[in-house]
Amino acid sequence: MEAIFVTSNHNKSREAEEILGVELRVVDLDLPEMQDLDVAQVAAVKAASAREVLGEPDLPVLVEDSGIVFGAWNGLPGALTKWFLASVRNEGILKMLQKEEDRSARAVCAVAIAFASGSVRVFAGEVRGSIAFEPRGERGFGWDPIFIPDGYTETYAELGPRKHEVSHRARALYAAREALHDGPEDASFVG
Repeated sequence: MEAIFVTSNHNKSREAEEILGVELRVVDLDLPEMQDLDVAQVAAVKAASAREVLGEPDLPVLVEDSGIVFGAWNGLPGALTKWFLASVRNEGILKMLQKEEDRSARAVCAVAIAFASGSVRVFAGEVRGSIAFEPRGERGFGWDPIFIPDGYTETYAELGPRKHEVSHRARALYAAREALHDGPEDASFVG
Protein backbone atom coordinates (compact mmCIF):
# COMPACT_ATOMS: atom_id res chain seq x y z
CA MET A 1 0.00 0.00 0.00
CA GLU A 2 1.20 3.48 -0.87
CA ALA A 3 -0.21 6.93 -0.16
CA ILE A 4 0.78 10.55 -0.67
CA PHE A 5 1.42 12.61 2.46
CA VAL A 6 1.44 16.36 2.00
CA THR A 7 3.81 17.93 4.51
CA SER A 8 7.08 19.79 4.74
CA ASN A 9 7.76 18.41 8.22
CA HIS A 10 10.03 15.34 8.17
CA ASN A 11 9.24 14.58 11.83
CA LYS A 12 5.54 14.26 10.97
CA SER A 13 6.16 12.12 7.87
CA ARG A 14 8.44 9.73 9.75
CA GLU A 15 5.90 9.33 12.56
CA ALA A 16 3.04 8.88 10.08
CA GLU A 17 4.82 6.19 8.07
CA GLU A 18 5.66 4.21 11.22
CA ILE A 19 2.11 4.32 12.56
CA LEU A 20 0.21 3.89 9.29
CA GLY A 21 2.31 0.97 8.10
CA VAL A 22 2.28 2.16 4.50
CA GLU A 23 4.88 3.65 2.20
CA LEU A 24 4.38 7.38 2.03
CA ARG A 25 5.34 9.52 -0.92
CA VAL A 26 6.02 12.86 0.80
CA VAL A 27 5.09 15.97 -1.16
CA ASP A 28 5.63 19.54 -0.01
CA LEU A 29 2.83 21.71 -1.41
CA ASP A 30 2.17 25.31 -0.52
CA LEU A 31 -1.60 25.13 -0.28
CA PRO A 32 -3.88 27.99 0.65
CA GLU A 33 -5.23 27.31 4.11
CA MET A 34 -8.73 28.21 5.19
CA GLN A 35 -8.81 30.26 8.37
CA ASP A 36 -10.72 28.39 11.04
CA LEU A 37 -9.95 27.35 14.60
CA ASP A 38 -11.20 23.80 13.90
CA VAL A 39 -8.28 21.63 12.73
CA ALA A 40 -10.69 19.03 11.28
CA GLN A 41 -12.27 21.57 8.92
CA VAL A 42 -8.86 22.90 7.88
CA ALA A 43 -7.52 19.38 7.24
CA ALA A 44 -10.56 18.31 5.19
CA VAL A 45 -10.34 21.33 2.90
CA LYS A 46 -6.57 20.95 2.54
CA ALA A 47 -6.85 17.25 1.63
CA ALA A 48 -9.40 17.90 -1.11
CA SER A 49 -7.35 20.83 -2.41
CA ALA A 50 -4.12 18.79 -2.38
CA ARG A 51 -5.75 15.95 -4.31
CA GLU A 52 -6.90 18.44 -6.95
CA VAL A 53 -3.50 20.19 -7.18
CA LEU A 54 -1.79 16.79 -7.55
CA GLY A 55 -3.95 15.97 -10.58
CA GLU A 56 -6.48 13.61 -8.95
CA PRO A 57 -4.03 10.74 -8.26
CA ASP A 58 -5.18 7.14 -7.84
CA LEU A 59 -3.44 7.05 -4.45
CA PRO A 60 -5.00 8.36 -1.23
CA VAL A 61 -3.79 11.85 -0.31
CA LEU A 62 -3.22 12.58 3.38
CA VAL A 63 -2.83 15.86 5.17
CA GLU A 64 -2.46 16.56 8.84
CA ASP A 65 -3.32 19.67 10.76
CA SER A 66 -2.65 20.09 14.44
CA GLY A 67 -2.53 22.71 17.08
CA ILE A 68 -2.79 23.51 20.72
CA VAL A 69 -5.85 24.98 22.39
CA PHE A 70 -5.48 26.95 25.62
CA GLY A 71 -8.33 26.84 28.14
CA ALA A 72 -7.67 30.49 29.03
CA TRP A 73 -8.01 31.59 25.40
CA ASN A 74 -11.38 30.00 24.46
CA GLY A 75 -10.14 27.88 21.54
CA LEU A 76 -7.06 29.82 20.48
CA PRO A 77 -4.71 29.28 18.86
CA GLY A 78 -6.10 25.95 17.53
CA ALA A 79 -5.47 25.64 13.80
CA LEU A 80 -3.67 29.00 13.95
CA THR A 81 -0.88 27.58 16.14
CA LYS A 82 1.63 27.53 13.28
CA TRP A 83 1.31 31.29 12.87
CA PHE A 84 1.50 31.95 16.62
CA LEU A 85 4.76 29.99 16.77
CA ALA A 86 6.17 31.72 13.69
CA SER A 87 5.41 35.12 15.21
CA VAL A 88 6.19 34.79 18.91
CA ARG A 89 7.61 31.27 19.40
CA ASN A 90 7.08 29.30 22.60
CA GLU A 91 8.65 32.00 24.74
CA GLY A 92 6.15 34.59 23.51
CA ILE A 93 3.23 32.26 24.09
CA LEU A 94 4.42 31.60 27.64
CA LYS A 95 4.80 35.33 28.23
CA MET A 96 1.21 35.91 27.07
CA LEU A 97 0.00 33.11 29.36
CA GLN A 98 2.06 34.08 32.42
CA LYS A 99 -0.77 35.93 34.21
CA GLU A 100 -3.41 33.32 33.38
CA GLU A 101 -4.55 31.07 36.21
CA ASP A 102 -5.95 28.50 33.78
CA ARG A 103 -2.96 26.55 32.40
CA SER A 104 -5.11 23.80 30.85
CA ALA A 105 -4.59 22.91 27.21
CA ARG A 106 -5.61 20.40 24.59
CA ALA A 107 -3.31 19.08 21.89
CA VAL A 108 -5.49 18.47 18.83
CA CYS A 109 -4.82 16.81 15.49
CA ALA A 110 -6.85 15.91 12.43
CA VAL A 111 -5.64 13.57 9.69
CA ALA A 112 -7.68 13.91 6.51
CA ILE A 113 -7.59 11.36 3.70
CA ALA A 114 -8.82 12.32 0.25
CA PHE A 115 -9.49 9.05 -1.57
CA ALA A 116 -9.41 8.54 -5.35
CA SER A 117 -13.21 8.18 -5.21
CA GLY A 118 -13.43 11.83 -4.17
CA SER A 119 -14.54 11.16 -0.60
CA VAL A 120 -12.68 12.80 2.26
CA ARG A 121 -12.57 11.29 5.75
CA VAL A 122 -11.18 13.04 8.81
CA PHE A 123 -9.79 11.33 11.90
CA ALA A 124 -9.22 13.29 15.09
CA GLY A 125 -6.89 12.83 18.02
CA GLU A 126 -6.81 14.84 21.22
CA VAL A 127 -4.73 14.87 24.40
CA ARG A 128 -5.59 16.98 27.41
CA GLY A 129 -2.82 18.52 29.43
CA SER A 130 -1.34 21.72 30.77
CA ILE A 131 1.22 24.35 29.85
CA ALA A 132 4.65 24.40 31.48
CA PHE A 133 5.99 27.66 32.93
CA GLU A 134 9.13 27.45 30.80
CA PRO A 135 10.23 25.41 27.75
CA ARG A 136 11.63 22.02 28.78
CA GLY A 137 13.24 19.26 26.73
CA GLU A 138 15.28 18.98 23.57
CA ARG A 139 13.66 16.09 21.68
CA GLY A 140 10.52 17.67 20.33
CA PHE A 141 9.51 20.28 17.79
CA GLY A 142 7.01 23.12 17.65
CA TRP A 143 5.25 23.52 20.97
CA ASP A 144 6.41 20.15 22.36
CA PRO A 145 8.64 21.89 24.97
CA ILE A 146 5.66 23.60 26.65
CA PHE A 147 2.91 20.93 26.60
CA ILE A 148 2.60 18.46 29.49
CA PRO A 149 0.06 15.68 28.78
CA ASP A 150 -2.27 14.70 31.63
CA GLY A 151 -0.80 11.88 33.70
CA TYR A 152 2.80 12.98 33.05
CA THR A 153 5.18 15.47 34.62
CA GLU A 154 7.30 15.74 31.47
CA THR A 155 6.64 17.84 28.37
CA TYR A 156 6.26 16.18 24.98
CA ALA A 157 9.87 17.28 24.27
CA GLU A 158 11.10 15.55 27.42
CA LEU A 159 9.19 12.36 26.61
CA GLY A 160 11.16 11.87 23.39
CA PRO A 161 10.05 8.72 21.53
CA ARG A 162 7.55 7.94 24.33
CA LYS A 163 5.54 10.92 23.01
CA HIS A 164 4.32 8.71 20.15
CA GLU A 165 2.60 6.42 22.64
CA VAL A 166 0.33 9.22 23.88
CA SER A 167 0.36 12.04 21.33
CA HIS A 168 -2.63 13.66 19.66
CA ARG A 169 -1.07 12.98 16.24
CA ALA A 170 -0.52 9.30 17.03
CA ARG A 171 -4.17 8.98 18.10
CA ALA A 172 -5.38 10.55 14.84
CA LEU A 173 -3.01 8.41 12.75
CA TYR A 174 -4.05 5.19 14.49
CA ALA A 175 -7.69 6.11 13.84
CA ALA A 176 -6.88 6.70 10.14
CA ARG A 177 -4.82 3.54 9.68
CA GLU A 178 -7.73 1.13 9.23
CA ALA A 179 -9.53 3.37 6.71
CA LEU A 180 -6.32 3.80 4.74
CA HIS A 181 -5.87 0.04 4.44
CA ASP A 182 -9.55 -0.75 3.85
CA GLY A 183 -10.44 2.19 1.61
CA PRO A 184 -13.23 4.71 1.87
CA GLU A 185 -16.50 3.57 3.38
CA ASP A 186 -18.20 6.95 3.18
CA ALA A 187 -17.40 10.63 3.19
CA SER A 188 -18.13 11.11 6.87
CA PHE A 189 -16.05 12.72 9.55
CA VAL A 190 -14.72 10.35 12.18
CA GLY A 191 -13.27 11.53 15.46
